[in-house]
Order: sequence, then structure tokens, then C-alpha cells
Amino acid sequence: MNTEFVRPVTIAVTGTHSTGKTTFLQQITEALHRDRVEVAVVADLGAHAAQHGLPILHEHTWASTLWIITRGMSLEAHAWTRADVVLVDRPVPDALGYYEAALEYRGAQPHPANIDQLEQLVTRHVLHYDLVLRTVLDPTIPLDMSKPRGTELEFRALADRHVAKVLERLGIEHELLPSDGHDRALVEVMAFIKGHLNGVVENDEH
Repeated sequence: MNTEFVRPVTIAVTGTHSTGKTTFLQQITEALHRDRVEVAVVADLGAHAAQHGLPILHEHTWASTLWIITRGMSLEAHAWTRADVVLVDRPVPDALGYYEAALEYRGAQPHPANIDQLEQLVTRHVLHYDLVLRTVLDPTIPLDMSKPRGTELEFRALADRHVAKVLERLGIEHELLPSDGHDRALVEVMAFIKGHLNGVVENDEH
């Protein structure tokens, strides 16, 4: 008997803060719930890192980045065991992008071995994402002040650029999610998920 674990369809939304990631994922979750699909959401870990005393945003360090990446991987693996679809708000490339943005913001240089370690973790783990979307920063949209996050507009822009650079540098395929394209993307992502789920069912039946 084949006991190989079958991972559920996993959708990841990456990008800088206040670009609509959480709202977009909430819309997907609600649509899937209406179709009686079991959904698990792996949320942004920035606030949890801060609660543990780890520096985030423009103060990101190698240690806090490593914690966010490995913690995210662990939470995603747990979510795979209890849902048909897993939605990831800030997948592992985000943490690396934020770390490199923080380094530029502070005028610091990373240790090459540290970057290499983080890149290897990210490159291997992103193979478990069926679809990656990257939000595109619209600087006219104000920061969401309802959440504990940095208010540095300069750093938000740096994070946007560095997340994009990480995806390109590591060859991570992704779709763009502009601020005015969420409605269209929602339709396309739902079709992607349903097609994947139907394909799994068909394969099981044959």
C-alpha cells in the first residue's frame, strides 16, 4: 500500500505590508468555505516573532529571519495534515526579502554563509507551493494602522523591492497581484484550486 503523504493544494501570497494579502486570502477562504472545502490558513508570523522578543521589519536579523522561516515551514506542514487547501500569508521567501531590505535600510552587510543557509531553506521549501502570488506595492494606498507594524514608508518600499528580488534571484515562479487586480485574481485562483482538487479526485478514481 502506498503510504506516501499527499500534500493538499497550497497557495502562497507574498509581498510587502499593507498590500492586501490578508484581505485577499480571507476572500479565498470564504469562497472555499461556501463550497464546503476544508481550508487552513498559515498567518503572518511577524507579530509572533516580536512577542518572542525577536526583531522584525527594519530591525530584522539573521536569527529572527531563521526563526520565521523554520516556524513557517513547521506550521505549513501541520496545516497540510488537516485541510484540503492551505493558504499561506507570507510564505518563506518573504522573510528573506525582509531581512535583505533591513540590511539595506541599516547600511549593513550580511555574512555570505548566513544568506546561503537561508536561500537553501527557501529554495527547497517553495517546491511545496502550487501557486505563488506577489502583491505589487501601490504607494498611494496608506499603511494599515490597525496592525502592529512599522510606519516607515521607505522601508515598506524597500521590502517590496527585496521580496521581488528574492523571487527572481531564486527562480521562484509567481504571478503578480496588483492592487487593482484582486477581483480577477480571485476568480483565477478559485479556478486553479478547483481544477487541482478535481484532478486529485479523478486520479484517485483511476
